[in-house]
Amino acid sequence: MADKDYAPLSTACVRALNDRMYERRKAAALEIEKMVKDFVSVHNHSQIKKLLKVLGSDFAISQNPHMRKGGLIGLAAMAIGLGKESGTYTEELVGPILTCLSDADSRVRYYSCESLYNVVKVLRGNIIPYFNEIFGSISGLVADPDQTVKNGSELLDRLLKDIITEAPSFDIESFVPVLRERMFTKERFVRQFLVSWLTVLDAVPDSQMSKYLPEFLDPLFYILDDSSLEISTMCEKQLGEFLSNIIKNPAGVDFPAMINILILHSQSYNVMLQMMAITWIQEFVGLAGKAMLPYTSGILNSVLPCLAYDTEEKKTVREISKVVNDNLMKLIEREEGADSRLDLEETIEILSKQLQRGTQQSKVAALRWLYHLFMQIPECMFNHVNLVTPVLLKTLSDHSDEVVILDLDVLAKISSHHGDHFKQFILSLLKLFSADRSLLETKGSFIIRQLCVLLKAEEIYKSLSELLVLEENLKFSRLMVETLSTILLTSSELFDLRTNLKELNSKESCQLFCCLYQTWCHSQIATISLCLLSGCYGHTSDLIRIVGEQEVTVEMLTELDRLVQLLESPIFTFLRMELLDGEQELISALYGLLMLLPQSEAFRLIQNRLACVPQIKIRERPKLSKKSRKQKLMDEIDFNSLIEHFQEISTKHHLARR
Repeated sequence: MADKDYAPLSTACVRALNDRMYERRKAAALEIEKMVKDFVSVHNHSQIKKLLKVLGSDFAISQNPHMRKGGLIGLAAMAIGLGKESGTYTEELVGPILTCLSDADSRVRYYSCESLYNVVKVLRGNIIPYFNEIFGSISGLVADPDQTVKNGSELLDRLLKDIITEAPSFDIESFVPVLRERMFTKERFVRQFLVSWLTVLDAVPDSQMSKYLPEFLDPLFYILDDSSLEISTMCEKQLGEFLSNIIKNPAGVDFPAMINILILHSQSYNVMLQMMAITWIQEFVGLAGKAMLPYTSGILNSVLPCLAYDTEEKKTVREISKVVNDNLMKLIEREEGADSRLDLEETIEILSKQLQRGTQQSKVAALRWLYHLFMQIPECMFNHVNLVTPVLLKTLSDHSDEVVILDLDVLAKISSHHGDHFKQFILSLLKLFSADRSLLETKGSFIIRQLCVLLKAEEIYKSLSELLVLEENLKFSRLMVETLSTILLTSSELFDLRTNLKELNSKESCQLFCCLYQTWCHSQIATISLCLLSGCYGHTSDLIRIVGEQEVTVEMLTELDRLVQLLESPIFTFLRMELLDGEQELISALYGLLMLLPQSEAFRLIQNRLACVPQIKIRERPKLSKKSRKQKLMDEIDFNSLIEHFQEISTKHHLARR
């Protein structure tokens, strides 16, 4: 090689730079350093540029690996020789080295790290305009298969962090995309490297990293899931720092840009990751308030399933989820435009999903949500009532009594809003019982009793009776009537309704009696019970005679036995006391009942009761005006018509049995 080809380098220096031996290349570098210092002292910029071109173009990107190594050490020597003047030539010094950082030869990559370290050490803040390129290059070297390259990159990394930390200004905005682009990597060492940079930048005063959190929060949560305890712990600590900064200074934080990321990761199977995400959601709901309402459905989809967690490991997740759920619910208030921020249809869909496939705890929470929504924004909710009601009706068959009670609370709330909703609900309930007999048998009584507490018992019974009159399925009608009769005669919740029917001292109570009678004819014993309760003893005797003329079945005898047990219960204490007055129609009715029974335990109970009736009245008692009024109202009831209806229904059942 001629001197002129590589001027201003001497032939000896060129040979030394190409030598296999590091010591000779080092000696050449010292010569270059001295040469550059001389150029600087006489301001010979042309020679400096010429030398940079030779080392950067001819050596550093040569096909010969030894020549590349020589070029790298030469560039480092030039930076040292230039000293304070190096900033003028930053691009020419750094560019060729960056190219060599991705060299196929591991030794070239190592010397590239060493060379760049020395160059950066001199340039300091001058490398900031090229920082993104340098960062991109060394982010791959931290996972280099060659340990010496990794070690070299780590030294360079530490130096860069020192420079950036000391820099009076750093363009974080342009750096964040470079950082985010690499954060989805699964390479462990790269992840560690990236999180360490987030930590450094977050520690820089006035860096406002929270402002850029939406850019890298998602990949940061993926890194939190790393199998390496060291990396996940490092990431967990940094996420905690970011959240702490947000809590201290929430102004300017873009909560909406991050909430969906948190919702996604809060459904992770990794408990630590899930807990971290839900903790963030908790703080977001507290800090951002109603700005979180548009994301209600997503948040509920995340936290409601967590309410059932029962292991020690997941206890904290459950408790935080409860807080999130409660605080989010408090954001829904009765105010104008409250629904505009809430995607009601999506929210109802999520709540319905929990009712259909959730745990007991999530179902309870979902029902409380629905009740709260109907309380706070009823007008909006009733626009979607057709989405809610079918799911609520299905939920009545849930195995949990708590769920069923809350479900009925919501259904009652809907029904009480408007008469049409009430009628539709009662019809739907009846259809549900008809389609699912096991529900009627196992929970029917419980459901009806609860409804009678939540709504007007009289309206419940009246509506059910009016619908059952039209029911074509006789078997179902009878089963339903027997259920309603048993509830009426035994349940404490129906005390007021029993009292009204017993006294029959108003036109309304008489109308209710007739309404129930027409339906309860589907069960002869239920009809007899109703008449005994209402004091229609003469009519009871007529009914018993009609029953006596019909075929006696085992089913009828079972029902008669149950009727006798009821007559001996506290509910009918008033009736037994009337025997003291020598109430002949009542005595006649009981004798009729006695004649219907075979000589069984029930027969002996009635017989013994009648044997206790005194032959003469204990004392004459004046008729009370209240009783006279009742008799007057009863006289207005068309019992002949009722008997005809009773016989007609009895005949239908007889034919159906045959």
